[in-house]
Amino acid sequence: MTTPAIQLMNTLRSGNSTAPRLTWYGPEGERVELSGRVLDNWVAKTSNLLQDELDAEPGMKIRLALPPHWKSMVWALAAWQLGLETILDDGGADFLVTADPDLLNGKAAGQAPAGGTYDAVIAVALPALAMKWPGELVGGCLDYAAEVRLHGDVFLAHADPDPLARAISGSDGREHLQQDLLGGFAASHDDGVRLHIPAADGLEAVLSNALGAWKQDGSVVVTHPDVQLTDKLLAAERIHGN
Repeated sequence: MTTPAIQLMNTLRSGNSTAPRLTWYGPEGERVELSGRVLDNWVAKTSNLLQDELDAEPGMKIRLALPPHWKSMVWALAAWQLGLETILDDGGADFLVTADPDLLNGKAAGQAPAGGTYDAVIAVALPALAMKWPGELVGGCLDYAAEVRLHGDVFLAHADPDPLARAISGSDGREHLQQDLLGGFAASHDDGVRLHIPAADGLEAVLSNALGAWKQDGSVVVTHPDVQLTDKLLAAERIHGN
């Protein structure tokens, strides 16, 4: 069964698939630009990692303990495409995705900082060119940078996601179902918008605004809090209204 997340990925990889859809400005001059096709490629590989390597199934929960970042957005899209519920707070989940596996404080892999347990813990190195996690990982943690490239570029679900299952719970306490992801959770934006989203607004706001822009065939530019939003950057990225 097709859900809005699946429809969105179909749209991003078809039509004008070479157009920029997600541009990230990170610290120290880092700039990453993903076309619809490349974004879909990352999402497909991540979905395949979840499904084929970690046995993720629709209805399971994944905690994204990540800062606002282009890789965080990939993980959220992959989770929704698979039919998982994303957890952005410290609630319980089947999987933990983190840029700081030291949060485990040396405990046995699979144990959450709050005392809960995870089926798997995935460590995400944030630098764009990272080919593996820099340094030692807590035993049992999966190295996303090293593993994701081993998975296929096309995602074929083993089971249909349930459109009536939760996709995410917002900070306002509202629960958004898979079938309502683009209707209730996504922010409202104009057709074809080139939208600037400050990472300082938080991951929930970044995801909501990005979904709203993509829904309208638009694109987004996400900037790290350390990046100065200059007139030169705004002009180069064709951002208006900031």
